[in-house]
Amino acid sequence: MERERMIVLTPPHRLGELRGRPVTPCHLAYRMGEGPHLMGSGLPAALRGGLMAVADGPISGGPPETFCREVLRECELRGFQGVLCDREGPPNPFLKEVLGELEERLIPRGLALYVPEEYAFCAPRARVLVSSALCGGSLELRLGEALERFGRERLVLALQRSAEDFLLPAPEGRGRTLSGEELGQMLRERQPAVYFSRELCARYFTYMDRQGQPHFVLFDDGDTMVRKLEQGRKAGVGRFAAAWPEICGGADRMGLQAVRNGPGRRPGTA
Repeated sequence: MERERMIVLTPPHRLGELRGRPVTPCHLAYRMGEGPHLMGSGLPAALRGGLMAVADGPISGGPPETFCREVLRECELRGFQGVLCDREGPPNPFLKEVLGELEERLIPRGLALYVPEEYAFCAPRARVLVSSALCGGSLELRLGEALERFGRERLVLALQRSAEDFLLPAPEGRGRTLSGEELGQMLRERQPAVYFSRELCARYFTYMDRQGQPHFVLFDDGDTMVRKLEQGRKAGVGRFAAAWPEICGGADRMGLQAVRNGPGRRPGTA
């Protein structure tokens, strides 16, 4: 069986923190701009290897061929192993065309393409990023279904640290996204009883607002990120992806210790 792989998304100024760790860096330095054209960089001129993360771009544009040629050229210049679509926000219809074209150019050259789950049908040979963030059901069942649908070779569990405030009964399963600062302030001020959901691998608490309406807050911390990784491993997932700022505090517990060879230290593997 192929060994486990951990993809870590990180901005250029934090790349040094990954040195010696058994991870594949994914460089947060690019985006799709108008045209569309490949924009950005900010990476050191001598940097080579890893993956290119490309942030979502405009919702419409011209033919995607020029953009895809620019992406392929950057991959060749930098020795990147592939491209990861770093998307946020609602679905982007134009991105479907871009990802389909990228797949045609990257895969035959032995380069990987990583796409969010909602775009898996656009690029049937791409690897699929399935989020660990759930608001219902169970992560175990979710992973079982994803493995059956995409197979172990395509599935990548995206470890995402999230926090949401749901006004109950929340029939649509949507809550208000909380920033780290908002969540911290809420925990300090309310000092709620916090519980752990084994099904979701997340923490939660409830409270009543000033209008007497009930709320349910579901959130992740360093410990739940480790547990989601462990759940993925237990299910048989072989590839994971995470943003470095979200896992750096628990990296050692995830088995991502930096290797420092020397007296009394056991050499590791990349």
